[in-house]
Amino acid sequence: MIRSGFSFFDSPPTHNFAISFSEFLKLRFHFMKSLTYLLLLLSLFFLTPTLESQPLYKNPDASVEDRVEDLLNRMSVYEKIGQMTQLNITLINPSWDQNDVVLAEDEARGLIRDHHIGSFLNGGAVPPEQWFEYMDGLTRLAIEESRLEIPIIYGIDHVHGANYLSGSTIFPQNINLGATFNRKHSYQTGWVTAYETADLGHHWNFAPILDLGVNPIWARFWETYGEDPYLASELGQAYVKGFQENDQIEPYKLAATAKHFLAYSDPKSGWDRSPVHIGMQALHEFHRPPFQAVIDAGVKTVMLNSGEINGVPVHASKEIVTGLLREQMGFQGVVVTDWEDIGKLVNFHKVARDYKEATLMAIEAGIDISMTPTSLAFNEALLELYEEGKVTEDRLDESVRRILRLKFELGLFENPFPRDDRLNRIGSEKSTLKALQAAEESIVLLKNENDVLPLEDPQSILLFGPSADNKRNLAGGWTLQWQGGPEEQYPQEMHTLKSALTEQYPNATIDVISELPLESEKSEQDAFLDQAGEADMLIYAGGEEPYTEFIGNITDLSLPAEQIREMEFLSQSTTPLTLIMIGGRPRIVTDIVQELDAFLFAGLPGFEGADAVANILSGEVNPSGKLPFSYPQHTGHRTNYNHKSSDVYFFNPDVPNHIAQGRENTSLFQFGHGLSYTDFEYSNLSLSDTTLTKSGSLTANVTVTNTGDLEGMESVLWFLSDHVGRITRPVKELKHFEKISLAPGESKTVTFKIHPMETLSYPDKDGVRILEHGEFTLQVGELRQTFTLTDS
Repeated sequence: MIRSGFSFFDSPPTHNFAISFSEFLKLRFHFMKSLTYLLLLLSLFFLTPTLESQPLYKNPDASVEDRVEDLLNRMSVYEKIGQMTQLNITLINPSWDQNDVVLAEDEARGLIRDHHIGSFLNGGAVPPEQWFEYMDGLTRLAIEESRLEIPIIYGIDHVHGANYLSGSTIFPQNINLGATFNRKHSYQTGWVTAYETADLGHHWNFAPILDLGVNPIWARFWETYGEDPYLASELGQAYVKGFQENDQIEPYKLAATAKHFLAYSDPKSGWDRSPVHIGMQALHEFHRPPFQAVIDAGVKTVMLNSGEINGVPVHASKEIVTGLLREQMGFQGVVVTDWEDIGKLVNFHKVARDYKEATLMAIEAGIDISMTPTSLAFNEALLELYEEGKVTEDRLDESVRRILRLKFELGLFENPFPRDDRLNRIGSEKSTLKALQAAEESIVLLKNENDVLPLEDPQSILLFGPSADNKRNLAGGWTLQWQGGPEEQYPQEMHTLKSALTEQYPNATIDVISELPLESEKSEQDAFLDQAGEADMLIYAGGEEPYTEFIGNITDLSLPAEQIREMEFLSQSTTPLTLIMIGGRPRIVTDIVQELDAFLFAGLPGFEGADAVANILSGEVNPSGKLPFSYPQHTGHRTNYNHKSSDVYFFNPDVPNHIAQGRENTSLFQFGHGLSYTDFEYSNLSLSDTTLTKSGSLTANVTVTNTGDLEGMESVLWFLSDHVGRITRPVKELKHFEKISLAPGESKTVTFKIHPMETLSYPDKDGVRILEHGEFTLQVGELRQTFTLTDS
């Protein structure tokens, strides 16, 4: 026997040993060889990557679908619920201030490690270096603390440029982009936003807004492209392509969001988030097309309407979210709630008894991600619903599959971290020029009596009104902060109207008058008016201060009475008076408009807006904007340009049963109105035929000539009218537009091709397209031609 304590490395014993020394050596050799193999196998098992430690979902060469299914099968139920949750920055910063872009690592670590949170959102306008540090830290925590190393996706509202990033390029708001009637500017807004934010880890942008500006008192009117569905469709599609298809941001990819699905912008009361009452046919015809256009263009996510449609909150409507959006419109991407809207089913809409019931309603409707966003209420409620058998794991998998697919498609598993070696891209001169050009084309000259504009070589200009020397009013809400930042937060180099005019007219005296002698003795008022009469121009910069969402709810669309009163007083001067409307809504000015010599709707032109206005006032730029909405004349009665014939009619009380219907509406200024410093003439409207079959096409041509003395741009708007329809038809509808530039005396032929199913059909209440034979009238400028669609 081998004695206790004997080692194979000791000398062999010389007595009582049953084997020879040579046999002992062989035995020791084989033992050591076996031990070596055993150690090698152990090292291969523990130290060398195996199939299990290199799962399929981490293989970038595998298909997205295979990677999604592999990862999904590895996840626990609570990990899946975490991916369906989006939390606000206030839960992972030290101050609970949404604008504080500083990472509280312990809080973030706990939410990611213990609750598997897959998405965060929000922040304020801080320097890019600070954003990089925050996102780099948050991303590292997600990779390190997530069991399966699933990267986060970060959401943010960069709605008109990177408005939550200091030093960025800030474009005009959407209502101004609509006024350009130029797809290029919407595309460039999306493109530059992606260019300036992709490196910082802002993967998911909550834009574009595709609601229609059909109710001018609505607080988010300015976030729309205007009242027309075709215009919104074209500009929304351009934005999505510019944002999602920017190849200059490689290796990153980004996701745009179509919001707010749908009909959010037409509340009966005019207040934000309040009920909408609309027939399904009208919903399909007017509110669906912009969303359908961007879905067809590949938009990756959709955010829901915070309000209700016909008594059912959209967040609880399976008919809208699953039936319409997914099944009928074919959307396969991620559906996200708006801010805290599951909870609002309980405390705002009052259709659920408690948060758990509200969660069940939203899950059954078809939401994928809950923007909860300041608690774990959604996680807790959804887990309870699963444990009670009310929500199945298959239902969770439907949503998580879409969320993981989005993350894989964006390349987040391969490129999860931000980078800080291209920050010089932000706020470049080239991008700023794009924003300036967009602003210049967005200013609408509504009135110009006796050609008082352009203003050439003035000696004295007097400025009045709340926006005369103000920066924040030019950009509106969603700028630096949710409701717009304080005045001191805006860039030092950004111009106000006063500083822009001072630069534009270096030899003129530009004075801002903040107080008028409205309550003074008549002699003092006369003295002031005499002094004002010595100036070359009086400019009143009126309108609104920044707002968005319910903060902007108002009860009267009229321009504040104090502003009207001040302009009435100034109109008594012999000096021409120009109103520049700066704000998000067309505030009613009917009582003063006749006293104005010139009227510009500047809207919310962004950081380059003051320069754009100054360039137009001086004539350096010829105005080319056109109204993308009908400018209301009355606080009560109003209609959009594409109203029904029975919406507008007039009668003569002296003639029995006399009713005359109006083709135009009762607006102060019509949709598409906008003046230039030159003149354009439309002529030679021709059609390739006067009859058209349902399977054919028809080509229309018109000649546009610049008959004035200045180069200018003209938006050529093509409208169609259907004479008779089984469902009453709008008096006219925009079907095509094209912006052209013409030198003095130059002519261009502009073409519009009509395809019956695309251009002449309309939906029924189920969304099924109807194409009826009959007569149609084509209008461009003041020219009209009629053609007939036949059955054959």
